[in-house]
Amino acid sequence: MQESYIFLANGFEEVEALATVDVLRRAEMNVKTVSINPVAEVTGAHGVKVTADTVINNVELPETDSWLICPGGMPGATNLAACGKLSEMLRNHNAAGGKIAAICASPALVLSPLGIIDGRKATCYPGMESLATTEAEMTGERVVRDGNVITGNGPASTFAFALAIVEASKGAEAAGAVAQGMLYKY
Repeated sequence: MQESYIFLANGFEEVEALATVDVLRRAEMNVKTVSINPVAEVTGAHGVKVTADTVINNVELPETDSWLICPGGMPGATNLAACGKLSEMLRNHNAAGGKIAAICASPALVLSPLGIIDGRKATCYPGMESLATTEAEMTGERVVRDGNVITGNGPASTFAFALAIVEASKGAEAAGAVAQGMLYKY
């Protein structure tokens, strides 16, 4: 498996971003945090400062078996959506059949405007559905996988969201082993 990326913008939801990174690394997946800022430091929605592994200008479009992951949070999701380079990467990765995951506000604010969830089942933070295109079927479920796209609805669903990425990448047995090691009922 190639390197995957989780994109961080000022105002990102800390639980969704950092717990996802933790779960993927427990599964021995190669994932890097990426600041969309010109510098590696990013401040979360609740004031947690994080130093990302790299900045977006150092990231090339990965192989299709890599994940591009967008956490939510406000104004984090809005800031991700405003990043032209990230939008281009997501659009091109999706067109190539690459794997994409987004949680909380990001399915509605980041993926929907790019057409990535058009014609798909998806979920997002409750109340954000009206901001998504009508071409997506917003289910209200905690986590939804439809083809190459996984979406989650919010912070409390982060473990289920991250484990769905592990399962899609390495199988149910690997996801189950990570869940068991974390004492999470999967």
